Amino acid sequence: MGKRNFYAHQSAFIDEPCHIGAGTKVWHFSHIMPGARIGANCSIGQNVFIAANTVIGDRAKVQNNVSIYEGVILEEDVFLGPSMVFTNVINPRSHVNRRDEYQTTLVKRGSTIGANATIVCGITLGEYAFIGAGAVVTRDVPPYALVYGTPAKIQGWMCQCGIRLHFTDHEEGEYAICESCRARYNKTGDVVMREG
Repeated sequence: MGKRNFYAHQSAFIDEPCHIGAGTKVWHFSHIMPGARIGANCSIGQNVFIAANTVIGDRAKVQNNVSIYEGVILEEDVFLGPSMVFTNVINPRSHVNRRDEYQTTLVKRGSTIGANATIVCGITLGEYAFIGAGAVVTRDVPPYALVYGTPAKIQGWMCQCGIRLHFTDHEEGEYAICESCRARYNKTGDVVMREG
C-alpha cells in the first residue's frame, strides 16, 4: 500500500494488498480484505466489511454495519444507508460451496440505498436510483427511479440532487423541472433522462 494518504481508525483491520484512495476515512471496527479497491474521498463507517475484489468508486459513503461482498461494484458518489444488505449468491445453502457462483451487482453512479434495504445479487441499480429504507430489491432499477416496498416497485422519480420529480405531459412526452436545482428531465415510459 505504500505511504498512507487516507485515515484508518486504530481498530480497523486493513489486509494488504488493497487500494484505498486519498482522503478516504475508515472508521471503527471495519475490515477491508485484500484485493479490495476503494476510491478517493470515501467514508467507510463503523463495523463495515469490504470483501476481497470488491470495487468502490470515489466519494462513496458507506454507513455503519454494511457488508459489501465479492461481486459488488459501486460506482462514484454512491450512498449506502445503515445496515443495508447485499447478497452475492442467489440460492445459498450452508452445506453447498457456491463460491464460483457469485453474481455481480452493479450500483451505478449517484445511487442511494436506504437503511435496512436488501439488494438481491445479479442486478443493476441505474444512475441516481433511489432505494427507499427497508426495500427488498429483486430486479434491475432504472436510472432516477424511486423504489420502495417488498418487493420494491417504482413509486416515482428522483432528481440527481435527491428531490422527488413531478412529471407533466406536453406535446413531446413528459417532463419535470426539479423544484430545488431546476434541472430538467424528460420521461418516456420508464426511461428518464436529464437534459444537458
